[in-house]
Amino acid sequence: MPQITNPILPGFNPDPSILRVGDDYYIATSTFEWFPGVQIHHSKDLANWELITRPLNRKTQLDMRGDPDSCGVWAPCLTHDGEKFWLVYTDVKRKDGSFKDAHNYIVWADKIEGPWSDPIYTNSSGFDPSLFHDDDGKKYFVNMTWDHRVRPLLFSGIVIQEFDPVAEKLVGPITNIYKGTDLKLVEGPHIYKRNGWYYLLTAEGGTAYDHACTFARSRTLTGEYETHPDKHILTSKDAPLAAIQRAGHGDLVETPDGKTYLVHLGGRPTTQERRCVLGRETSIQEAYWGDDDWLYVKNGPVPSLHVEVPGTRDKEKYWAEQRYTFENGLHKDFQWLRTPETDRIFSTENGKLRLFGRESIGSWFEQALVARRQTHFSYDAETVVDFHATNERTMAGLTAYYSRYNFFYLAVTAHADGQRELLLMSSEMSWPDGKLRFPAEPVQIPNEGKVKLALTIRGRALQFFYALEGQDLQPIGPVFDASILSDECGGHQAHGSFTGAFVGVAAHDLNGTASPADFDYFVYRPQHDPSDRYEVDSLVGKA
Repeated sequence: MPQITNPILPGFNPDPSILRVGDDYYIATSTFEWFPGVQIHHSKDLANWELITRPLNRKTQLDMRGDPDSCGVWAPCLTHDGEKFWLVYTDVKRKDGSFKDAHNYIVWADKIEGPWSDPIYTNSSGFDPSLFHDDDGKKYFVNMTWDHRVRPLLFSGIVIQEFDPVAEKLVGPITNIYKGTDLKLVEGPHIYKRNGWYYLLTAEGGTAYDHACTFARSRTLTGEYETHPDKHILTSKDAPLAAIQRAGHGDLVETPDGKTYLVHLGGRPTTQERRCVLGRETSIQEAYWGDDDWLYVKNGPVPSLHVEVPGTRDKEKYWAEQRYTFENGLHKDFQWLRTPETDRIFSTENGKLRLFGRESIGSWFEQALVARRQTHFSYDAETVVDFHATNERTMAGLTAYYSRYNFFYLAVTAHADGQRELLLMSSEMSWPDGKLRFPAEPVQIPNEGKVKLALTIRGRALQFFYALEGQDLQPIGPVFDASILSDECGGHQAHGSFTGAFVGVAAHDLNGTASPADFDYFVYRPQHDPSDRYEVDSLVGKA
């Protein structure tokens, strides 16, 4: 059987939930504050995956305006009951501090492409919900619970309650079935049934470098659940030189010929500070059932970089340049922040991507920022913008973006006297006062005409470029440290930033007049990098 190199979904694709229907595999991953909500990828061979839909794509399903960074859609669970697809998810409205405001919902569809239903609200007692379909036809809703008192635990256990699909609500008693191990922070529950056992797969240890997949089982659905003799079936917490770190939050799938695989999140740090610029990605591990009816990860618990799967990856597609034009609308690779009211922030009616300047970059409510994931450690990006800036409060350009705390932005703007200029902005977590920085002198440009904007990232080195019409690109500003566009520098504590680096275009109008900016195209060009084990596998354990 051929081998692939992990991850199978590179770039920001955490909290995978996997499902097989016939010969088709699907993985749903978290999208947090990026709209539309939930990414669903499809595969026939577990090696090659294609993004086919983001099901939460309208206001009745999801409105994240005001959701802080790394809130929004957490940990979806995708299942099929033989008739319908079911998707459960959390919309987190607050996560920092003692309280969590985490609202859980269920949607369903006859086909994976949709249309998906309006949501059924279930509860707000915790996050990471899942739906279990028992073989007697009953359905059960499972989620972790949050105890702000920390009495005795902040993550106070996994609870289960029956879901009535006819009444469209949870019914019956709520039972706490598992409180986890001494690693604590139990979350991410999925239930399976096999050989008369109910199995519970959870995540523990937080989503940073102590993360783990913990397994337990019971003869009855509501417990008592016995923890696996090895406790954690997958973790990198005791293997700091493993290529895949932060391994945890998994889900199981069986192939038609009876093989079992575990998909899980993990990160690939490439700096001595252990920063994962590509965020938490989805990897896959082969697993097997022992004679004791326990599941084991092959060569585990440390995740393997190379894994045998039925298919062979198309590496040419991974390294191919992506040139996006807008005659047929916005390409599926792109997302935007929080708002379901897309006509207020962009349009493609004229064959270009027109952004309408809204609130400032970093706004948690309504800003015109359209971007795609960074999926390679090194790449080039390029666009051409036509923007008539009127003063310093109007701007449009190219951005490398993680969150309101961490971004780099090269914008066409104007001075207070109306003279157009190029302005480079940096919002780095490392600045002690947290204020915006202007690390280069502004460059005056003609008041009319298009401007080409570009950037290159080579590992942790980021350089911006610009060119006026008829001219060659030239660098602007210093070389930045691109590694701050990472979970580890996302503006929160160790377990508090959950997304990944994006690159894209933006427009902002602090006057409130929605100034339009037109972008002709967008190019994302991967560059080979020795840090990327898709290409070089001999660097395991090196900083």
